[in-house]
Amino acid sequence: MANVLNPCRSAYLDRILRLTSKMSVRKKQSISTATSGNGSNCTGPPVLIDKDDRITLIGLNRSRNRNSIDEETAGCLSGAIATFENDKTSPVAVIYGIGGSFCAGQDLTELEKRCKINAVNQKYKGFCLYHNFLRRHSKKPIICGINGYCIADGLELAMFCDLRVMEDTAVLGFFGRSIGLNIECGGIGRLPALIGYSRALDLILTGRRVDGREALDIGLVNRLVATGTALGQAVNLAFSIAKFPMEAVNRDRSNMFSNYYERRKGFSTAIEHETASLNSINLLEFEEGVERYKDAQIKGLKTDLWQVKPKMVPEWEKEEILNEQRGTTKCNC
Repeated sequence: MANVLNPCRSAYLDRILRLTSKMSVRKKQSISTATSGNGSNCTGPPVLIDKDDRITLIGLNRSRNRNSIDEETAGCLSGAIATFENDKTSPVAVIYGIGGSFCAGQDLTELEKRCKINAVNQKYKGFCLYHNFLRRHSKKPIICGINGYCIADGLELAMFCDLRVMEDTAVLGFFGRSIGLNIECGGIGRLPALIGYSRALDLILTGRRVDGREALDIGLVNRLVATGTALGQAVNLAFSIAKFPMEAVNRDRSNMFSNYYERRKGFSTAIEHETASLNSINLLEFEEGVERYKDAQIKGLKTDLWQVKPKMVPEWEKEEILNEQRGTTKCNC
């Protein structure tokens, strides 16, 4: 079976080998730097930027924090997206998470600090103040490769992208519901457009987890792929778009966006409703939610929200993974 599949997957495997070899070299050359958020240290900057031919690769690099977004990360991510948008040599970008998760939302420690600052200043402008880039439409196509956890603002980051490639063991959801965190980084404007009003309301009100099969069925993601392949498959998808004349692609993309949201009073109107909804009661509920979360961690209580079920890997896929590992080892010699 593996011999039959290998010729069809040769381009994909070649790309995976190239990407993994690049990452291995980068790890050897990286310098440990302190990053904000939960007081942990991560290897290298919080966002890594690379290129695979014409495709810009933007990697979230706070694996010890499940790639949660703190102020430094948000600034780097915003800058990386702006650089990509101004790069005339790169028509498509891919956003991915390093170390097992795509993005676990905003950094809880910074959220708590921001909540207190808002309470003192009486300026209820929202928690998502430092990644405003999510509240607009990107200038060029962006694809994301989703692995592990893609929750809260991480899910809003995924919806900011044009297309989403999700691994079959990844988890989506607005888990911030349990601590009283509002959705205010474009999710209210985008989610109903992607999956419809009723389904969007279901996910928003319950804050429940969504697995890969359901996400594909309802249209929340575009591709469902095997565990460990999201980045490679996302890059393949990016190349399938980048091969076309991009002026026509971007014009059609822009017209699609404008036509859809203008019929619904515009995307900016949806964003205004999101950011104007925060008040003192929200802040109080959020503070109480953070304290409950901390107490649960101290007492050692467990929740199934963070559990990813292991996937049974078929024999042919195990053989291909071994081939990839052998190829990566050869590249690193």
